[in-house]
Order: sequence, then structure tokens, then C-alpha cells
Amino acid sequence: MSKILECIPNFSEGRDEEKIEKIIKPFKQIEGVKLLDYSADKDHNRLVVTMIGSPESLKTSVLSAMETAVDIIDMNKHKGEHPRMGAIDVVPFTPVRNVEMEEAVELANEVAEKAANKLDLPIYMYEEAATSSERKNLAEIRRGEYEGFRKKIKKDEWKPDYGPVKIHPTAGATVIGARMPLVAFNINLDTDNLEVANKIARKIRHSSGGLRYCKAIGIDLSERGIVQVSMNMINYTQTSLYQVFEMVKFEARRYGVNLIGSELIGLLPAQALFDVADYYLKMENFSPDQIMENRLLEDI
Repeated sequence: MSKILECIPNFSEGRDEEKIEKIIKPFKQIEGVKLLDYSADKDHNRLVVTMIGSPESLKTSVLSAMETAVDIIDMNKHKGEHPRMGAIDVVPFTPVRNVEMEEAVELANEVAEKAANKLDLPIYMYEEAATSSERKNLAEIRRGEYEGFRKKIKKDEWKPDYGPVKIHPTAGATVIGARMPLVAFNINLDTDNLEVANKIARKIRHSSGGLRYCKAIGIDLSERGIVQVSMNMINYTQTSLYQVFEMVKFEARRYGVNLIGSELIGLLPAQALFDVADYYLKMENFSPDQIMENRLLEDI
């Protein structure tokens, strides 16, 4: 069977439809790549693309999209609620079929080296591709964001893994890596008080003493007049969606705030939703084999 990986690049453009179409064009046209999903958020001002493909096809398409993003995104003019450090903010590769994590790490380094050389772009490696323990966490690399990176990159401990020791004048810096599937999950609150969302985020995220595999920040959705707890679940098998949902709901009560909805950014493994259904329906001896579609796909 062929080798398949997933790639979920995040670009710092979520408002200009023409630019978004230019960025995703390679993922639609290059043979061997299947575009699964793309989500552009105006408040975050961010584009999240999800596709699968063979290693070589993914490498070709990602490099093409990165080149386009460098040409059309100017970080000096970029404003958005989501933390970011570059036009191509982060590019993770995830093994899907017949691919070991070591191969995903190798592909991540190949893309990083080629992009750095061709685009004159400083690139950091993270998660399983990290060159040191300090660089494993994306949030630590990105701390200071685009505006603070001119000084940060000059520090010896923050020398890029690839590319020049200076940020690109318009595209900033990029993070590339390999990791297991991540679930981007957001919960909306019926208040416009950003401090409430920030306090809840501090309670639930691991770095502040919360749930082990949860990263969280508060986001102001100004166009909707509400705020959001925006989360990355970096290991949904160890910290589940229902756990963070219940904890956000519990903490929100302290401030007289209600949950008015949640959203998924990109795709997620089916097992993450099976776990939610199992928990809330209190099903005994539940198995994914009881899902009709799973049985139908067994021989395909």
C-alpha cells in the first residue's frame, strides 16, 4: 500500500478571498494530493488547510503554497486574534498510513531546508522534529510573535534551525514539524468580556496547571460580539473533548457565563467523537466496531 501523510499548514490570511484561493491552489492541482478541508477565520485572520498525500506530492504542494504566501502576505500589515510569527506560521506533518513518525520528521526537515534556501526564510523545527527540548512546544517558539522576533532571533538560543539569522522582512519566520493528529477545538461564550475567556483558558491549559494535553487562549470574536476559548488538543486520546468541554462549562459558571456553541477547525479523527458519544450517552461496552460506516469501510 502507498504511503500517506496528512499536512495541516496554517497561513496568516483569513480575510482576503483572492489571496486564500491563490494559497490553496497547489493543493487542488498537484497530483497525489487530496485537499480535505480549509477554514479561513476573519477574527483570527488565519487560514488552516488540511490535505493528505504521498510524501513527494505533499512536499511539492507545500513548497509551492509557501512561495505564494511569501509573495502575497505582508506581516507588517497583519492583524488578528491568533498568535502568529510568520506568513506561513506553522506546517505540521502527521503519519496516516504506512508511514512512521521518523519518516514524517525526515519530510519536515526536507521541506524546511528547501523553503529556507529558496525563500530566504528562517525556520524552526518543533514537536517530534524539534532539535532541542526547548523547541518542542510551538507556543514557546512563537512567543513574542512577529513583532518581537526581530530581537528574539538574534539570541543564541533562538538561532533558526534553517535559513538566515534574521526574520524575512514581510513573511517573518516559520515553524515546521511532525506530530500526531491535533484537534483544534473552540468554545464560544455568551459574553464580550475577553478577561473571562482568558481566565478560563488559564485554568484549563496544561502550562498553567490544567489538563495535560490542552493548550488554550482567550480570543475576542469582535464581529460577533462574543469571546472564545480557543484550544489545541495535542493528544485527544489522553485529554478528550468532553473533558475540556465540561471543564470550560464548570469554570464559566463562576462568572455567570454560558456556553453558546463550539467549533472544530479542520478535521479530527473519528475516535475523538466516538469518545464524546460514549461519555454523554453513557453507553456500556461501546466499541467503534458498532459504527455502521466503520464496518462498511472494512473491505474498501
